[in-house]
Amino acid sequence: MDQSLEATTVETAKELGLLPEEFDKIKEILGRTPNFNELSIYSVMWSEHCSYKNSIVWLKTLPKDGPHMLVKAGEENAGLVDIGEGLACAFKIESHNHPSALEPYQGAATGVGGINRDIFTMGARPIAQLNSLRFGKADSERTKWLLKGVTKGIGNYGNSFGIPTVGGEVYFDPCYEQNPLVNAFSAGILHTEKDKMISAKSGGPGNPVFIIGSYTGKDGIAGAAFASKDLTEASADDIPSVQVGDPFQEKKLLEATMELAQTGAIVGMQDMGAAGITCSTSEMSAAGGLGMVIHLDKVPTRQDDMKPWEILLSESQERMLAVIEKGREAEVLAIFDKWDLPCAQIGEVINEDRLSYYWHGELIAETPADPLVLGGGAPVYYREHKEPAYFKAYQEFDINDVQVPDDLQAVAKKLIGHPNIASKRYVYEQYDSMVGTVNMSTNRPSDAAVVNLKDTNRALAMTVDCNARYVHANPEAGAMIAVAEAARNIVVSGGIPSAITNCLNFGNPYNPEVYWQFVNAIKGMGKACEKFQTPVTGGNVSFYNQTVTKEKTEPVFPTPTIGMIGIIEDKKHITSLGFAQKGDLIYMIGENRNDISSSQYLVEIHGVQESSTPFFSLEEEFATQEQIKMLIRKGVLASAHDVSEGGLFVALMESAMAGNLGFDITSDSAIRRDAYLFGESQSRVIVSVNPDNEDAFIDLMMLNGVEFDLMGHVTKGSIRIDDTDWGHMEDYRKIYDNSLGDIMAS
Repeated sequence: MDQSLEATTVETAKELGLLPEEFDKIKEILGRTPNFNELSIYSVMWSEHCSYKNSIVWLKTLPKDGPHMLVKAGEENAGLVDIGEGLACAFKIESHNHPSALEPYQGAATGVGGINRDIFTMGARPIAQLNSLRFGKADSERTKWLLKGVTKGIGNYGNSFGIPTVGGEVYFDPCYEQNPLVNAFSAGILHTEKDKMISAKSGGPGNPVFIIGSYTGKDGIAGAAFASKDLTEASADDIPSVQVGDPFQEKKLLEATMELAQTGAIVGMQDMGAAGITCSTSEMSAAGGLGMVIHLDKVPTRQDDMKPWEILLSESQERMLAVIEKGREAEVLAIFDKWDLPCAQIGEVINEDRLSYYWHGELIAETPADPLVLGGGAPVYYREHKEPAYFKAYQEFDINDVQVPDDLQAVAKKLIGHPNIASKRYVYEQYDSMVGTVNMSTNRPSDAAVVNLKDTNRALAMTVDCNARYVHANPEAGAMIAVAEAARNIVVSGGIPSAITNCLNFGNPYNPEVYWQFVNAIKGMGKACEKFQTPVTGGNVSFYNQTVTKEKTEPVFPTPTIGMIGIIEDKKHITSLGFAQKGDLIYMIGENRNDISSSQYLVEIHGVQESSTPFFSLEEEFATQEQIKMLIRKGVLASAHDVSEGGLFVALMESAMAGNLGFDITSDSAIRRDAYLFGESQSRVIVSVNPDNEDAFIDLMMLNGVEFDLMGHVTKGSIRIDDTDWGHMEDYRKIYDNSLGDIMAS
């Protein structure tokens, strides 16, 4: 007898990552003891990666409704928002952290492939990608290995697939040394008047079920379960859990899917990501209120000796499950034959809540679909959470305990070359940012990436943001800042914030202090999203981002990455961060404060890790953003750039370098000079104004009571602060442009 058909034990369940009480619940659902194939199905579907069992109670508190929403969180493969003129944008962000920690090239490459499939399985054509990356110390050998592999994986896959990478972020901190974060974002466009959105629901009893795309292999088996446990010294043994990608297959799959979508033959379609066939069959069935009969021996495989449970759990890439209208099978086969892609009917939809998997005519696993999935019978847990021991000490930080350095010019040059602040050209030059001719940010950079919507007067702004040090210092305030900064980057680029997707990267949820970070980050995110009317369309929870050794367990900083899109209603509103011309006036909008908390300056120059978040007021932030929106639409700004990492000096220098100009400013004598130049208090934007527009600018600023201050003017290239020569912009540019590349080459 096939051993996989024998009844399992609680010990088998534990080996597969299930709790004893979960094993009991499975027996109750089935009315018997599951066999190994069935238990394997539950092990992946009830993993945190697929079920969100430790996070769903809090995720449900996030706002889902907004002025542009077409598809809400959890309804389909990705969120969908109305962006006007008959267009909709599908967008999503997901993590590929654990695979990238072990095999950075394939881990990152398949993360890019997977997130793009989530977009085009909805019938939307991907137009742009971003990524959010975090690594350990920039000069460590492990970080160099990881960064090179991840960057190459993203570049090779994205460039070959033909979708531009238009922006992103890269951070370095020792907490990510063993557990990097690789978060991939994709956005696509659907023409609502001529394109039908493809649902991820099955339908129509008797309709055939097809597997389309690449052959199924042994790569990525149980990847969802692998992503739902800690990284340890033995994790290298899990390399078979890392998927292998093929961007050229994905490109063909995209085009075949777009062609198939035009036929109207698709009832429902879903990407085979985490948990492969198991997940796609169960989620589509549960969403459609129907079941399926699946013949695993009909799945086209890469190896001849694959066992049924391996086919069920394989996460081989570039594959999708599709339910097709009965009688139209020949159309499907003809399209995929044209594109030289495997395509096979492997089952049919049935009119009952039952998933039956067969192997050469023998029933090898059977279970109801609904208990497998989120919102059905999958476990839901309320985890204990408590304030971490460090939190109180962080809030007690006193700026008066820190001395102002004598040589602030030396500080400025050190900060401008810090890997968290310096140019990431070493990374982005490996990406094709111009393929498809939609990127509008290359020649006139903005705080958010700006993507052209062809044949319209509109553009799309998009960004990924999170300062994890802020979130670590205060999860609620830090998460609010992450949403606010994303919105601010959209606004200063000329856009109206529309909606967000999130990638929630945390440590082990069974650790009460980690779970406290998660709960409070969700609270802060929800408050900010409500304020900016940017609902959460979906995303990803990635727990277990920590490294366990014999000596210690070290979680990463809580990192709730925010991916936000915004609508630029008229391309004339697109605003660059670069200074435009010599003689323009430089104003600060927002209030400067005596604040250096959680700043890169405090950490890098003074070595102080323990401090609170920088000042933040949600009301003040909202007022500042509303003011910037008005100023841009009135046409009085020559440039706009938000103040973030590195503070005012870095923001000024970035505007100067982008415009090949300089600046001459006078600091505020009421504020410590280090806080004025390098503090990171929030809700501040640097703008430049043509002198001819100054009166109109001041009149508009007087309307709403938002703080503003004339700082100085734009120069031809010299840098002057408080009537002191600080050198030339080009001196700083050399440091800024080359710092990260020099570290990687050392």
